[in-house]
Amino acid sequence: MMKKLLILIFITSFSFSFSQEQYYNDVDLTLAGAALKDALASKIIATHSTTLEYTSGGPDVWDATKSTDENVANTSEVILYYGWENGNDQDITNDISRSKNLQDNGSGADFVWNREHVFPKSLANPILDTSIPGPATDAHHLRAADRGRNSSRNNRKYGRGSGNSNYSSLDFHEGLDGPNTAAWYPGDDWKGDAARMLMYMYMRYGAVCLPTAVGVGSKEFTEDDMIDLFLQWNVEDPVSDIEVARNEYHENTSNYAAQGNRNPFIDNPYLATRIWGGNSAEDRWNYYKNTDTEAPTTPTDVTLTDITFNSVNISWSASSDNVGVTGYNVYVDEVLTAQTSSSITTTTISNLSTNTNYNFTVVAKDLINNRSAAAAIGGKTLEDTEAPSIPINLSISNETDSSVKVSWTVSTDNNAVLGYEVYVDNSLKETTTNSFYTVSGLNTSTTYAIEIVAYDIDNNKSAKSNSINATTTAGTSNGITELFISEYAEPSIANNKAIEIVNLTASTVNLSDYSIQKQSNGSSWVDDYPLGDFNIVPGDVFVIVHADTNNNLLLAEADKFGPPNIDTSPYGYGSPLNFNGNDPVGLFKNGELIDIIGEEGNSSNHIQNKTYRRKATVSEPNTRFDSSEWGILSANTFDDFGSHTSTLSTKSNAFESFKMFPNPTNGNNIYFSVTEDASIHIYNVLGKLIQSSEVTKSKNSINISEFAKGIYLVKINSGKQFITKKLIKN
Repeated sequence: MMKKLLILIFITSFSFSFSQEQYYNDVDLTLAGAALKDALASKIIATHSTTLEYTSGGPDVWDATKSTDENVANTSEVILYYGWENGNDQDITNDISRSKNLQDNGSGADFVWNREHVFPKSLANPILDTSIPGPATDAHHLRAADRGRNSSRNNRKYGRGSGNSNYSSLDFHEGLDGPNTAAWYPGDDWKGDAARMLMYMYMRYGAVCLPTAVGVGSKEFTEDDMIDLFLQWNVEDPVSDIEVARNEYHENTSNYAAQGNRNPFIDNPYLATRIWGGNSAEDRWNYYKNTDTEAPTTPTDVTLTDITFNSVNISWSASSDNVGVTGYNVYVDEVLTAQTSSSITTTTISNLSTNTNYNFTVVAKDLINNRSAAAAIGGKTLEDTEAPSIPINLSISNETDSSVKVSWTVSTDNNAVLGYEVYVDNSLKETTTNSFYTVSGLNTSTTYAIEIVAYDIDNNKSAKSNSINATTTAGTSNGITELFISEYAEPSIANNKAIEIVNLTASTVNLSDYSIQKQSNGSSWVDDYPLGDFNIVPGDVFVIVHADTNNNLLLAEADKFGPPNIDTSPYGYGSPLNFNGNDPVGLFKNGELIDIIGEEGNSSNHIQNKTYRRKATVSEPNTRFDSSEWGILSANTFDDFGSHTSTLSTKSNAFESFKMFPNPTNGNNIYFSVTEDASIHIYNVLGKLIQSSEVTKSKNSINISEFAKGIYLVKINSGKQFITKKLIKN
């Protein structure tokens, strides 16, 4: 990649460099674990002789960065952290280098570089303050970065990814700029840099800069707060020339803006392995592996006990080592499944399948990750052939013109009941993990026969329950048949433009047939932008935002981003999401206009610098812009994007004081504050209904312990009123 083209990556030596040897000559490098960490911390603190100002007339971070991040191929430039491209494309934010003179002066210009806090100021405790020389001004974690790329990272934690720097598609966290903020991946060429800088900050400042505060990962197998993500990155991305140059510059106090100390993990990534364990990083000194080549003895007396349908307990006798055993890896069919410390010689392996043969192996490891031979044992989980009990005590409630609720007594099983099948007129309708289910999509004034079957994890099924009849009521449903635009934002600043589309029908709608277009200056419809293969469940919304939005509320709620703001066919410069106040925007289905915001053919700025929100009483699209259907709010109002409240009756709005909490949640229950009884329907992101419940003022919680981590859509109905909210389970 470009970093590796511009700066030489590998620097290896069979001995300490002179400066390193001198720097570490009073550190006992034979230590390990917390003792080594403390010794190195004392060293880098004691030698941190100059604390730089963030911005000043004297030596400051700007001065240090221009020297340490210099592009050796062009000394008038700095290398840009997170960058990878040499400036040939249209995206300036991904450039690998930039002129030193283009430092950010606060003007708001795009083509500038600024100082990236690799440890974001807001994630520290207390928050890092750049007005005070200290952790916020430590040059060891401040890197030159494109202003726009830096802004995209914002205060996001680091998370897993691959390729170039971007938002993580694998890891999310509860961030300061959203309830389920995507983590940030620094890029394949920069992940090692990030890891080693964050290790330094933790060692230098302790609890102020915890790894768990800045990265998404487990600390289960480390002695303190270090996480597996950074240990892995330290292994995968070797030390580069630019990292070495930073260390050499800062140790030499004759340099104008030198701090006096080094980052030990740049000098030798293996120090992290020796302190926190994990897979072996590069030993750039060839020091440790030459001093300990002996592996621990093989664990003995491996035994399986307490074998169940889905778990076993495995134990063994302790290994010995010439230096010291640090722990054990336990593998199931050659997959690392558990790890223990040196003092723990037993563990329980769970989540196994019933009636299945497994091969279990135990491996001992020492301080430098020498590993013993594997001690193996085979075993088989118990077979489950017993079906759950037949569901009993079926009852019907909450009959409407299109739905009924069926409830029953929970079945029992020798292993565990996994769920229930709901049959309507002898046809499988749906499966559920609850002991109740709301059957929807029914005809009015019709009687249905409902039966329930229980099943366990091995798909042993009970017999069908006794049949119970349920009859829908007379009357009509809300009669809504089509999607429409529910909110529109045309801001006064930046490109925080957005369109929200709502589904008030009774069915999940796929967006493959839908698109949006704009009338450029009120002339003709242009740039038909398909919404794609997405589903909107009943009551939910779909939010499309401009590709260059920087508003955190819109970023958190965006379901789709418009085209990039560059001159590319067929959507030049972000069209149609680059609409202005004289560009009416239409929602199209199969090429036909079905809804509009703005007056067709109007070239005046009649919808400029405003947010339009469809009133709760509107239930259908309209191909003629009727301002009476819209609530008009001031520009840059984005608080309601991501949900739409609809009142389809003359009743008072039951959701004026509605609350769902905690959200996001790390627990097993969510709670509701309602003024009227309500039905709760929870869908996954594919539009599949996975749970239905009822809440009242007194019964106001729902158990979600069986839900996997992810995003869910919660539809709350009260009478003919409903609202849909996103739920995040971490």
